[in-house]
Amino acid sequence: MISSIFRMQIGYLLFLTWYKHHHTMSSLDANLILIRRTYYCVLLFIAVSYLCRTCAGCRKPIGHGRFLSCMDEVWHPQCFKCYACNKPISEYEFAMHEDQPYHKSCYKDFFHPKCDVCKNFIPTNKNGLIEYRAHPFWMQKYCPSHEDDGTPRCCSCERMEPTDIKYITLDDGRKLCLECLTSATMDSPECQHLYMDIQEFFEGLNMKVEQQVPLLLVERQALNEALEAEKSGHHLPETRGLCLSEEQIVKTILRRPTIGPGNRIMDMITGPYKLVRRCEVTAILILYGLPRLQTGSILAHEMMHAYLRLKGYRSLSPQVEEGICQVLSHMWLESEIIAGASGNTASTSASSSSSSAAPTTSKKGAKTEFEKKLGAFIKNQIETDSSVEYGDGFRAGIQAVEQYGLRSTLDHMKLTGSFPY
Repeated sequence: MISSIFRMQIGYLLFLTWYKHHHTMSSLDANLILIRRTYYCVLLFIAVSYLCRTCAGCRKPIGHGRFLSCMDEVWHPQCFKCYACNKPISEYEFAMHEDQPYHKSCYKDFFHPKCDVCKNFIPTNKNGLIEYRAHPFWMQKYCPSHEDDGTPRCCSCERMEPTDIKYITLDDGRKLCLECLTSATMDSPECQHLYMDIQEFFEGLNMKVEQQVPLLLVERQALNEALEAEKSGHHLPETRGLCLSEEQIVKTILRRPTIGPGNRIMDMITGPYKLVRRCEVTAILILYGLPRLQTGSILAHEMMHAYLRLKGYRSLSPQVEEGICQVLSHMWLESEIIAGASGNTASTSASSSSSSAAPTTSKKGAKTEFEKKLGAFIKNQIETDSSVEYGDGFRAGIQAVEQYGLRSTLDHMKLTGSFPY
């Protein structure tokens, strides 16, 4: 303020010198009086303006002390504070978000994305841009490096293992997150209740399977061995279920394993089960260790394979057969999600001592929030599958069922081997 007044005084003196040189004495005195009055009024206005400026923070006058001029306002240094930590910003540079100032460090803590896996700030790429990956359904954000550094994923929900949470390690090397573990189906006796639920579901669609088809929960190695022994079939690169037609001996899981040190599965008891061919289907095999909803969706798919074989559906193309099986899997999932949302519970028969240890969340009825989301995830996987047999087959099948009904679609398939269009 003082420097501004000094500059005005110098200008005023120069102006007076020029004015006296160019004007006559008769008009000089009156005009000089007017000029002096105007000058002092301007000088007073500037002084008052400086002295009466208000701090944008505390709304008090700035006065004669130091002040900051930023964001089109003036501030006492102690009043210009970070919106996050409420401490004064003394650095030369600061960050802005929604018209609020932040320390650069506070802004990074609040708005720079952190990796959901390693919990660190996601680094910038060579162009200085923040680059990260995200799961298309769960939206779990993670550093691009985790795709190649061996970070494990849950074999069910596909989420990556965070550094602060230890996933369960199954005996075949698969990882299972703790949320999926709460409803995981671990042995053949435990799976029988789910099998009965799905049989009831098929009966409700007038698609009862009269034959008693054994259901066995197996390890991945046993599933792969059975797949190699089977002479036909169309399966995904990673098989999780199998509808068998051949006689063979399968190693099934007899008792639910326990979780030992390091969150590893231990004390698993398996035993041989001889499959005898009494009809077109000898058994249904399901990979153990998956949550109830995922196990059920796989079982509904394989049950439909069994139904088609037992009811004489011949010469179906892989796309038609796998497509209609995915439709039944999708329909069962929808029925479970709706039943869980309404809170309806179904009565179950008395369980054996081995199955009584199963978590209560594995029973049909009200679902946890995670189970609801997991069900939506499995449905989304079916709906967005990009493969010809499973993905395109499902979309063609569900379109036919929605347009013509399930019964008419099945009748048309039996006659023509294709979906109605």
